Amino acid sequence: MIRAIAVTGLIIGLVALLVFGPRYLTSPGSDEVSGPDEPRCDLLERDCQWEGETGTWLVQLESLGEGDQGVEFRITVNAPEAPDRFLAILRGESMYMGEYPIPLKHQHGETWRARFTAPFCTTGSEMEWRIDLQSGEQAVGGNPMKLTFRAR
Repeated sequence: MIRAIAVTGLIIGLVALLVFGPRYLTSPGSDEVSGPDEPRCDLLERDCQWEGETGTWLVQLESLGEGDQGVEFRITVNAPEAPDRFLAILRGESMYMGEYPIPLKHQHGETWRARFTAPFCTTGSEMEWRIDLQSGEQAVGGNPMKLTFRAR
């Protein structure tokens, strides 16, 4: 009797893992923030620019070379509005590795900057990262594309 209950519990657990498991292996909210067919902009290949409700947004990413913790990057955002608590949220696009808020510091005019190191990933240059711009918890800029890059 106990053996039958244990086998039934194991089967139910495996079915639940097959049904709900893939949901936890993807980046949380990735479908809500950006759809699967949304165009991509590789920040290491080109600057990404779009027209938002308040004006033109421009995002640039520059590799600064090897640092103490890995490859360092500098992100520059030209934003036509001055959000409170302006953040660039770094998320794993090809594999969930958590969310890393990067506080952007106001430089002058419409320019905001930050330096950061992408977390180490065992897949190396295969790991694709996405950057979302936020003011606290709210998305800003009305970006129509995914801002991505590979930490090479």
